[in-house]
Amino acid sequence: MSKSKPPLHRETLAVRAAVPRTPYGENSEALYLTSGFVQPDGETSARRFAGEEDGYTYGRTGNPTVSSFEMRLAALEGTEACIATSSGMSSVMLMCFSLLKAGDHVIISQSMFGSTLKLIGSEFARFGVQTSIVPQTDLDAWRKAVTPQTRLLFAETPTNPLTEVCDMAALADIAHKAGALLAVDNCFASPALQRPIEFGADIIMHSGTKFLDGQGRVMAGALCTTQDLISDKLLPVMKNSGMVLSPFNAWVVLKGLETLDIRMRAQSANALALAQWLEAQDAVARVHYPGLPSHPQHALAMRQMSGVGGAVLSFEVKADTPEQGRANAFQVLDHLEVMSLCTNLGDTKTLLAHPASTSHGKLTEAQRQAAGISQGLIRVAVGLDHLSDIRADISRGLALIR
Repeated sequence: MSKSKPPLHRETLAVRAAVPRTPYGENSEALYLTSGFVQPDGETSARRFAGEEDGYTYGRTGNPTVSSFEMRLAALEGTEACIATSSGMSSVMLMCFSLLKAGDHVIISQSMFGSTLKLIGSEFARFGVQTSIVPQTDLDAWRKAVTPQTRLLFAETPTNPLTEVCDMAALADIAHKAGALLAVDNCFASPALQRPIEFGADIIMHSGTKFLDGQGRVMAGALCTTQDLISDKLLPVMKNSGMVLSPFNAWVVLKGLETLDIRMRAQSANALALAQWLEAQDAVARVHYPGLPSHPQHALAMRQMSGVGGAVLSFEVKADTPEQGRANAFQVLDHLEVMSLCTNLGDTKTLLAHPASTSHGKLTEAQRQAAGISQGLIRVAVGLDHLSDIRADISRGLALIR
């Protein structure tokens, strides 16, 4: 009797998980740039289009390069399967369209990404979906918001841009007792640092545009969950809606996953050092970073994120009024000479942004205040630039704040 092979480590899966090689024996995964697939005969074609037999038919329903990306990300997250989408927001759209109907109720954190708040709280309200928006870290608020119609709890951890951390195991318990699902946006930590499935999450959402790609090249999204949920709920909507990931973008992110672990750890080390330095600057009122002991959920973050704080932080410049806060934040951003003023994150280049006028610019001022997004807040997505160069670039603007 032959012995079963031991499971591969995640580091190996990050560079190996993919569809089988072609007869040509390529070492780097092939890029299948095609919108359609030739069928061997009419009967086989009919069975494949009817879903009775596996096989590729049309680019909107599947592609080998996209399958490789899905297999690799699922392996890293530890889920049964994954379905790729054209962007992070399209993955949120796919999840909501697939799982919710008029009369259903969703609970989301008030600290979530601005576009997510707008999509679920406003756009889906037009179709009769009810939403409760609660403080990220207040478990009692999550519990009290549950109704008999609650179908989904959706949290982001850490959040964008304040890096608030939620207790995933506690939220999973609340969701499951209510007969609902817990979805977690794992964009900031990535599976290199955090695997929500291990804390009870049912769905893990990704914007592959960020750390999964890692070099700011393409848009991508994904949902990692069970095979049944994908086959029964998500895939039927995908086939009819067309929120598909292009093969080229899938290939770029597939290759990005190969270096995800080493990038995340190197960039997180840079972020921790930068956060410690920012805390000591006179012009800085507060630093938001899970890796700092001063962070309110520091201990929880260390348990959930493999003892690492991640590669994104934010800080607030000192100011007496919102107008002064905005002006002082712009002083820092306008005096950058090396780092990039750019709203993306997860790049190897260090990127700075002003959340109040960009990612959360679509919200009302009241919504921004509820989410803690001040006019003096600056988000820093720390890259692989030398730490001394990052500090020197930010110092230039900080020195002008009086």
